[in-house]
Amino acid sequence: MSGGDGGRRVIDGRFALEARLGGGGMGTVWRARDLALDRPVALKEVRPPDPDLAEYDPEAARLLRARVLREARALARVEHPNVVTIHHIVDGGEDTYPWLVMELVTGGSLQDLLERGPMAPADAARLGRELLAALRAAHAVGIQHRDVKPANVLLRPDGRPVLTDFGIAAIRESTVLTATGSIIGTPDYMAPERITGERGGPDSDLWSLAMMLYVAVEGHHPLRRATTLATLAAVLNEQLPPPVQAGPLTGLLTAVLVKDPAARPGPEALDRMLAEAAEGRATAPHPAPSADPATSYRLTPPPVAPPPAGAADTVRAAPGGRHRRRGLVVGSAAVSALVLGVVLWQGLPGGSGGSGGKGDEDVVADRSRTPTAPATGGAAPGTGAAREPEGAAEGEPDAPEDLLTPGGVRHAVDVLRRETGSDRFGSFTVYPEYVSASVMLKGSDTKFDRYLYRLDNGVMKLPASGTLSNEVPMDLDAFDWDALPRLLARAEKDLNVAEPTTRYLVVDPVDKVFDTPQSLSVYFSDAYGSGYLKADPKGEVTEVHPAES
Repeated sequence: MSGGDGGRRVIDGRFALEARLGGGGMGTVWRARDLALDRPVALKEVRPPDPDLAEYDPEAARLLRARVLREARALARVEHPNVVTIHHIVDGGEDTYPWLVMELVTGGSLQDLLERGPMAPADAARLGRELLAALRAAHAVGIQHRDVKPANVLLRPDGRPVLTDFGIAAIRESTVLTATGSIIGTPDYMAPERITGERGGPDSDLWSLAMMLYVAVEGHHPLRRATTLATLAAVLNEQLPPPVQAGPLTGLLTAVLVKDPAARPGPEALDRMLAEAAEGRATAPHPAPSADPATSYRLTPPPVAPPPAGAADTVRAAPGGRHRRRGLVVGSAAVSALVLGVVLWQGLPGGSGGSGGKGDEDVVADRSRTPTAPATGGAAPGTGAAREPEGAAEGEPDAPEDLLTPGGVRHAVDVLRRETGSDRFGSFTVYPEYVSASVMLKGSDTKFDRYLYRLDNGVMKLPASGTLSNEVPMDLDAFDWDALPRLLARAEKDLNVAEPTTRYLVVDPVDKVFDTPQSLSVYFSDAYGSGYLKADPKGEVTEVHPAES
């Protein structure tokens, strides 16, 4: 397998390793030279996350190796300009892992590009359309990527994107990993159905693509939290903050980033929407696939095995911090059940491990910040575009400059009630510049429409509707908004976020399954992490979860 060539390691007597390009849980990538053809190539040895797998579970290692080879050979048949080309597979036999010999793409990665700042929406749409074509070519031969993220998008010198690193497609499906309940991938870009252990499908890759485009144009990840577990919980449970800098991509992102895979636009519709956005035209929302547009998807909590002694305390006590980890591996059935069945479904931002950072397997653009750019649009509600609010009632005070104040919250509640004709809410989240809310449909205790209210652009009805599963609709008059300044002051004092770049308030309803009452939660975040405190409807603090120093 190896030889000498001026002191360099040579693989298969032909490929001389020159420099390490990167690596992570799936193996190491090298710049190499093909001595037979005298051309530069990239070499990757695909390995499982556990280097001792072959010793303690040789059958699992054999199955993993066979799976990697099978999918590498299938991928080698994909001839597409936006899929990295596999030139050769070095297979040394049963006791080795294969080396993949691939084209060397020299223009850096999308992660490198985004570290210099957000992309223009039209440019992001053109890039997204090429990557969608790459995914469709892979899906056509039965391969799902499962780890679409900026680090796995390489750029040719002319700027054209190339999708690489399909290794998780093989490794995630291997017997040993599914048997232990592990999750492998970058949590920030994983579709909700993959987090819960469902198999997912090609549309899960489309979610990841859309989330990557969101990050590309907004300059931050909307659901990244201080810890891996909190990020997973946010992806599963929290409403996506509507993009404010996406321009013509806004409708597409809103349509794709919904939790129900069946409600997402298919690849043909997505391609059309990307083409429209690339030309600067607003993308039309995807029509609901069912006859009932108000239905929504709520992921069913997986069965919860009794956690090992002390495990619950470990999850609650272990703070997320500024230490960054590469990707995510939750490695045992007990821990997976605990994480997914208890922490995620309660949406507790606790647990251990980072949720991003800079590294070979990490995601980019973790500089979370409060959106400031105005939303675009001016069409009537129901189209996914914004409309200006109707004139204030006679004698009504002017709109406040900051919604994250007692007067600001009351103003937003009044405007949403007037504009929607409903006074019951399923969710309510307040940022300084905007409020996102689920507003119940008249006569229903479960069905709602989603709305965004911005001080600078009025009320916008979002194209995704939904259905409450466990929650009880809220009357927001039950909350003491005058307690908000006191809660914000307590957050500044106790959350250990010295210079927060994001501040927001989440109003949570009663949850009948988990027997949790109505509550207020104040979140502070910066580029390194976040903390939060929880209070009852009268503003009495019940929990404090500071960011780690």
